[in-house]
Amino acid sequence: MVRETPKYLLLGEILRPHGVRGEARMRILTNHPERIPELETVYLGDDTDDENAKPYRVEHMRMHQDYGLLKLAGMNDRDDVDRLRGLFVMIDLEHAVPLEEGEFYLYELIGLTVKLADDTTLGTLTDVLETGANDVYVVDSPTYGEVLIPVTDETILRTDIGEGVVVVNPPDGLLPS
Repeated sequence: MVRETPKYLLLGEILRPHGVRGEARMRILTNHPERIPELETVYLGDDTDDENAKPYRVEHMRMHQDYGLLKLAGMNDRDDVDRLRGLFVMIDLEHAVPLEEGEFYLYELIGLTVKLADDTTLGTLTDVLETGANDVYVVDSPTYGEVLIPVTDETILRTDIGEGVVVVNPPDGLLPS
């Protein structure tokens, strides 16, 4: 079963205060961090379906090493930001980056049926691991247990969200014979 559409999409996670002027050090969880400073409002909450997520106006964000330094309206010192520690920075779907042809939000992939090129069902896609080189699909297979499928042009033959299926061609030796 495909997961229901979440209320929000993740942009980052507040790690700790940075400096004394109300900036928050944020772990980046989006492929488009450059868009965050352009956003008028972000939401902070415990998860993507948090009914109590609170809106904040973005004053600015800049990159520092691999982190974002986010300044939100009303956050004026370290103590203000410290209260946000561990919360997720999110955007509502209406303001999310439009996807290119052939791109999918990760939540859309969870629950899809994974099939081999010969139409044999391999299992269910349960997670997507975002690695440095390429993503990896985690497939729960009744036959093989947990199978890790690298997301490359050679291995992912077709993804059809509407049909609820991903067709794969695993590399030789990935599945026991």
